[in-house]
Amino acid sequence: MRSRPSKQIFGTVGFVFCLLAGPLMLLLAEDQGALSFDTPDFNLKLVKASQTIAALQPKGADGFDFTPADRLDIRTADGFNSIGDLTLRVRPSGSGPWEDYSTSAARHPVEVLPAGGSVLAAANLSPTLPANCPIQITRRWLLDNGRLVLRFELKNIGGRPVEIGALGMPMIFNNMLKGHPLTEMVQVNSFTDPAINEDGGYLQVTRLNGHGPALVVAPDGKTPFEAWRLLNEPNGPNNIFSRGNPYEGSFEWMVHSQAYADNEWRGREQWNPPTMAVIGPGETRSYGVKFLVSPDIRRIEQTLMADKRPVAVGIPGYILPMDLNGRLFLNYPHKVTSIKSEPAGAIVVKENKPAKAGWKDYTLQGRNWGRVRLSIIYDDGVNQALSYYVIKSAAQAVADMGNFLFTRQWYVDPDDPFHRSPSVMTYDRGNNRIVLQDARAWIAGLGDEGGAGSWLAAAMKEFGQPKKEEVAKFEQFVDGVLWGNLQYSEGPRQYGVKKSLFYYDPAALPAFSYDSRFNWTTWTSWNKAASEAVNRAYDYPHVVAAYWSMYRIARNYEGLVTHHGWDWYLNQAFQTANYLGTHNNIGNSRDGLMDGTLFLLLLDDLKREGWQTQAAAIESQLKARADDWSRRALPYGSEMAWDSTGQEQIYGVTKYFGSDEKAEITLNSILGYMPSIPHWGYNGNARRFWDFFYGAAPGGVAERQLHHYGSGLNAIPVLSAFRSNPDDFYLLRVGYGGAMGGLSNIDQEGFASAAFHSFPQNMRWDTYSGDYGPNFFGVAANAATYVVNHPEFGWQAFGGNVSTDGDWVRVQPLDAFRRRIYVAPRGLWLTLDSGTFESIEINTRTHAVRAGLSAATASTQLARLRVEQPPKAIGDGVYRPKENMPRERDAFVIRLQRKTSWIDLVEGR
Repeated sequence: MRSRPSKQIFGTVGFVFCLLAGPLMLLLAEDQGALSFDTPDFNLKLVKASQTIAALQPKGADGFDFTPADRLDIRTADGFNSIGDLTLRVRPSGSGPWEDYSTSAARHPVEVLPAGGSVLAAANLSPTLPANCPIQITRRWLLDNGRLVLRFELKNIGGRPVEIGALGMPMIFNNMLKGHPLTEMVQVNSFTDPAINEDGGYLQVTRLNGHGPALVVAPDGKTPFEAWRLLNEPNGPNNIFSRGNPYEGSFEWMVHSQAYADNEWRGREQWNPPTMAVIGPGETRSYGVKFLVSPDIRRIEQTLMADKRPVAVGIPGYILPMDLNGRLFLNYPHKVTSIKSEPAGAIVVKENKPAKAGWKDYTLQGRNWGRVRLSIIYDDGVNQALSYYVIKSAAQAVADMGNFLFTRQWYVDPDDPFHRSPSVMTYDRGNNRIVLQDARAWIAGLGDEGGAGSWLAAAMKEFGQPKKEEVAKFEQFVDGVLWGNLQYSEGPRQYGVKKSLFYYDPAALPAFSYDSRFNWTTWTSWNKAASEAVNRAYDYPHVVAAYWSMYRIARNYEGLVTHHGWDWYLNQAFQTANYLGTHNNIGNSRDGLMDGTLFLLLLDDLKREGWQTQAAAIESQLKARADDWSRRALPYGSEMAWDSTGQEQIYGVTKYFGSDEKAEITLNSILGYMPSIPHWGYNGNARRFWDFFYGAAPGGVAERQLHHYGSGLNAIPVLSAFRSNPDDFYLLRVGYGGAMGGLSNIDQEGFASAAFHSFPQNMRWDTYSGDYGPNFFGVAANAATYVVNHPEFGWQAFGGNVSTDGDWVRVQPLDAFRRRIYVAPRGLWLTLDSGTFESIEINTRTHAVRAGLSAATASTQLARLRVEQPPKAIGDGVYRPKENMPRERDAFVIRLQRKTSWIDLVEGR
């Protein structure tokens, strides 16, 4: 673990006394400029001069520190914030401009106040505030029933009422990755995820390696979590820590935010209604937070419940399709007095009989599309405000997206000098036009994630929801643009994938008029030679996905694919993957790749088709990568200092080759940055901070991206792990949150945005489609209905509606594709290569399972059903159809009827 710099100007003095509340011994010491305390949960250090946190080390974690103690020598300077600081905007009641105050702006030693009993340290903060500040702030560090509490008392020392228009408590944890190798980051760094849920809000701080303990910051008294704001520290975004990758920035928990809503955030709908406080002359208001320790990430909610904080569990999460009966379970000792939907009627709430273990049970139905806040008021006045997003049915949202891609985003210009026609291209929703030029060459050039995103989404949409006229257009794209233009079709670089078709090169295209509004002098404006290079590994999975999806459609549906046979598409997918695997000069080819799960899907199909030579080649290449990853202490990595993109492929490949240890390390890292949070934007949201620059509308900055492609991609390994561990309900909640995340990006007409801007001054979907494609790859790879029998919540369906009738549990699948169902109590994974599920029925007594398949269509006369059990067989043995059925490519072949076809599945040895 990294040694922490310290100032050497202080000696060490020890002082010991007993707490009045119990036998706990508290050590107060001057240790190199710090006051040290031994509490039941933490080893706490405060900077002596400011009494802000210098170190917060949970007990039993071998000295791990949640705070950036290794940056303390820098961060004690003026303008850098610490836990224990406070920011305010204040004005006389009813008039005048807001005045900004901060205890960190100009550091001066605070006035130490007497401490003792439960109070560890106390101070008057007036010396570190301007003399004209009308508020006197007293800060105390104390123990409340053994838990560490930070409490502020704000007193109006003037002669007239004052308004507190903004009040923020900086929450500075060690997300400062710069200067650390990856193997050290997992030892010292943490990530913070906010549950911005008013009185029901909290922060969870999780270690980068995904191991416990985790830190939970909860309100002390009436301290709502209203907003989450980036702090402007010295030199702004370009400070010493280079905010972005690898530094997310410093944030504060805002209790009041009206003064920002009136100014910098004007016109932006916030997560919660902005508020202010009015403090009369001589009046005092108290605010604070409590620091709790959870033994591990999975037990954060149990930690909150033990502290009698309100907890919510939403099923299937907080993105609610209109055709789904969502469920909401609440745990809090107090009675619910009202649940209010804002906008009114956007979600209809029905109360059910209480569930087990004190859980309150509700059914939710989404009625109005868009963002919704559910305000749950308890009889003690607590307001637990949950953020939901109501969407159309998952299937309809995807159908709308397909229509938008192949109409509004469909580009046809035979004279295009970059040979991009016909294709599905990046779209600018702000101006409702296709992006034909951008200083980032790939955005307008069908390359990288930012330019390939739209046609990748189109490919995966057709894989799961094929539509004849859309498939026909995609075939035109494959023959007219992909093969022979974006990908070399002959010569020494045959099957190599270009970085971009668009480029900035006036010498090569003297007659072309480049838009003078763009800055063409940056490194992103590749010239012709740079664009035609084939040395970026991240480009290859997208192309493989295009061919593979067409292979799947041609192989399993009748009359939809006409330009080539299924074997041509499968060979194209193989050759593209093989080119990547056999050319060592392609950059990042040994890192995990976005949508890299596709290579395992391709390998499975090569084996099923009996293409032994090709399968052996791909398997050998993947084995070499797996061996390389297994040799690394931490297998995940990318071109960035830290990233959340490689884990998806690495988990699948290492698991495939039996490297369970590395797969587990990779999965734990995902759980470290992909939370379960009662908020549609953060639930299942894998950390992405920098792709508003690389793959979205121009002018983007490093900003927490809500449901960028990390959500869909990282859900793949999490849900795969759940299917192997069906008792781990946490994995299902996190994974399904990420799987649903990518559907929230699709607007009412079908445009899919790159991601949502989470900073309160933005609060909007990005106007570019950009790099949404990998996110939808995750949506397509994950689309499924999961059936569980929870010990407290009973039978539930993620992605479907469930009902019970005697011994039978019936589920109507309502996910986007309706081709996959997982019955967790039986460990049973049912998938269809063709056809769709209409219903699934489980007998709780005999364990028999019945699958209802939808009626035949013109293109779907046959269904191909795969029956798998990822964990060890549960019960009497493996499932199989009761009736003998022909098999093809490891799938049972079923001739569909003009009505529902029922298949009985029974266990056998």
